Amino acid sequence: MTETQNLAGKTLMISGGSRGIGEAIAVRAARDGANIALLAKTAEPHPKLPGTIYTAAKAIEDAGGQALPIVGDVRDDESVADAIAQTARQFGGIDIVVNNASALDLTPSEHISMKKYDLMQDINARGAFLLSKTAIPHLRRASNPHILTLSPPITLDPKWFDDVPTAYTISKFAMSLVTIGLAQELRGDGIAANSLWPRTTIDTAAVRNVLGSDMVARSRNTDIMRDAAYSIITKPAGEVSGQCFIDDEVLAADGVTDFSQYRLCASEDDLELDFWMVRA
Repeated sequence: MTETQNLAGKTLMISGGSRGIGEAIAVRAARDGANIALLAKTAEPHPKLPGTIYTAAKAIEDAGGQALPIVGDVRDDESVADAIAQTARQFGGIDIVVNNASALDLTPSEHISMKKYDLMQDINARGAFLLSKTAIPHLRRASNPHILTLSPPITLDPKWFDDVPTAYTISKFAMSLVTIGLAQELRGDGIAANSLWPRTTIDTAAVRNVLGSDMVARSRNTDIMRDAAYSIITKPAGEVSGQCFIDDEVLAADGVTDFSQYRLCASEDDLELDFWMVRA
């Protein structure tokens, strides 16, 4: 098993970390004593979405970390540049970037508006690229630098487009291309770039609001993505880069054999597979 490192004193920049998977990753890092900057738009409570950037910051601090909540937009160049600069000034550098912010719209191609298409491209593909590229000068100076993007393995099998519309697929596969490209470009700098995706649906606000409560009942909780992300970003950057990981495969490689703690349903067979996934 590859030797891992603790996140004590490390600084993470996480986009869209006001709730869900992003917040879970942040709180886990905080338990080690990490510094976490959150870049998100949710400053005020949303009627359908729990939590704000400030409630997430409190959870980070309650877990033992230091939080820097930054209200900003991952689509905006100046906003991202300012967030990176604020984080570096506050904590003395940046060690890890987590591209968690994402937009989801499953409208078929014939009916989706170009405004929604552009929104997904701007948040998912462009946002992941922008936040990562802006942090590169700081990551070069870090001792174990990682970029982790929440995006799937790229598969070109046409059958996956039966259930996942083209617009959303393009935006998520583009995020994975950011991972693959940056991993190669930054290999000489010792900066790791990887992607992580869940095998099953995860109990998040997006699943509840877009896919419905029935889907939530067949999901895993955010802890599995939290634990898998932690496993990746604590490994030596020079040993793990350019990979598109699946959450349960990461944990199985670490020796986890019982996944019942993560599921909300009675058995593994009841779990709903996420987009582009097959049974392990």
